[in-house]
This record gives sequence, C-alpha cells and structure tokens, in this order.
Amino acid sequence: MIGFIGLGVMGAPMCRNLAAKSGEKVYAFDLEAARLESLKAHGVQAAASAREVAEHSKFLFLSLPGGKEVKEVCVGRDSLLRHLRSGSYLVDLSTVPVALAVDLHGRFAARGINFADAPVARTRAAAEEGTLSAMVGGSEATFKRIQPLLAHVASDITHCGGPGSGQAMKLLNNMVLFQNVVALAEALALARRAGLDPVRAFEVLSKGSADSFALRNHGMKAMLRGEYPERAFSVEYAIKDIEYALELAQQAGIKLNGALYAKALLERAAQAGFGKEYFPALVKVL
Repeated sequence: MIGFIGLGVMGAPMCRNLAAKSGEKVYAFDLEAARLESLKAHGVQAAASAREVAEHSKFLFLSLPGGKEVKEVCVGRDSLLRHLRSGSYLVDLSTVPVALAVDLHGRFAARGINFADAPVARTRAAAEEGTLSAMVGGSEATFKRIQPLLAHVASDITHCGGPGSGQAMKLLNNMVLFQNVVALAEALALARRAGLDPVRAFEVLSKGSADSFALRNHGMKAMLRGEYPERAFSVEYAIKDIEYALELAQQAGIKLNGALYAKALLERAAQAGFGKEYFPALVKVL
C-alpha cells in the first residue's frame, strides 16, 4: 500500500500519478476535504487522518509546505513516528531545512523505519506530466527500494548522498533559480527603460549565453505576460526556501551575497502585497 499526505499544487498531481501508474492502492490525507474529493475519481482512497494513512502504508510520501508542517506530521502529537510500522518507508518530497532532514532520518531509523529526503524540482506542469527532478538523500538500499515509485512522478532521479543531501541539493537548485529570476527581472526592467521590445529582448537572450530554464519558463511564460497566479510557487514559498539555503550557508561559514539580495527583493515583493503570487512577481518592485 502507498500513502500520501499533502495534496497541494505539487502533491495532488504526484499522488494522482502514483495511483495511476503504480498498480497499488493509494491512501491520501489533506486538511482540505475538497482536495481529497478531487482525487477520488483517480482511484485515490481518502483517509480521515495522517494516522490512518500511516496504518495502511508500506510506502508513505509527504508533500507539505515546509519544515514546520513536516516536523509536526512526523514527530508531533499523534505523529507518523508512532504509527508507521517497522520496515516501512517514509519519503519526504517537501523542501525543509537540512538539519531537520538529518534529525528525522535518525529518529525514524531508531524505530526501524527507512526515511529518505527526496525534494522535487521543476514546474507544476512537470508534476502533472510526471517529469519532475527528484533529489534523494538516504542510504543506497533505501534509494534502490523507492526509486521505482519515484519514477512514477519524476523523470530524473538522483541519489545525492546520505541523509540531508537531497535537501541540500534542492536548496542549491532553488537558490540559483531565484538569483536567475532576479537577473531576468533586472534585465526586463532595463529593457523597458531603454526602449527595447521586451519580447524581442528575451528572445535574443534565449539565443545566446544568457539562455536558461528560468528564462524560458519564468521569464517568457510569466514575466512577459504579467501572469503571476496564486496557488503556484509563491513569493512566500520562495522566501522560505532561500532562508533555508542561507541557514545552511551560515552553518557552513559562507556569506552568499547574491542569495541575500534575492531574499531582500522577495521580501520587498511580499511587503508590497504580492506574497501569495507566483514568485516571478518580484519584478513588480523593480
């Protein structure tokens, strides 16, 4: 049996893909009943609580907003640590602090439960298509056991190393992405002030050494169109992730000036009222 907790923007399509492709029965839980209802047509069994999911699951996946929520579900009151059976597998697809991932590995291992941090990257469309990139931290044995299931949600699955390494890699990914989007925002602002056609400017950048995933997705599909929907990867979520990256940098004794500037710009966007919008909305404050 497969369990899934957290049916948000990324979690819902990942859960749906697991139900459609794994051949296993999937039990799911979310605090919003409407999210559970929407997946019933795809064969997902709604559970009344995280505990019920744990009691039915050999493999349990989490896709939650951040470290606070993951910690509460895993080791808080009536937690997964109490109710998952020895020999089961807990796979955290969320983005959380590295230190928390390492701590959870240790706590679950002490009860014979195999824990993997496996945050995912790419867009909501990639989640729908099952073509995410998964970065996995944990033992080689655990990685080999969960890889076939991760293949239902991700087209690229990388074993990054031991406990916490998946989270560390995800934070690096997002830190670089945010700084790329800041650079695009500055380029767009300058192009407009200089009287250039913004569409043509981005097209030219895409043909040269400035080309990037961020340009082709966040730049062309959001910034040029002025489309920053809610219920996407928001400014608030981006602030959370870059704070996790800066926390890791502080622990490593490194000052990351580019990341600090990106955080400051994201915070300006949140203060201006754009916190719930898709994070390329930071261009609005330039």
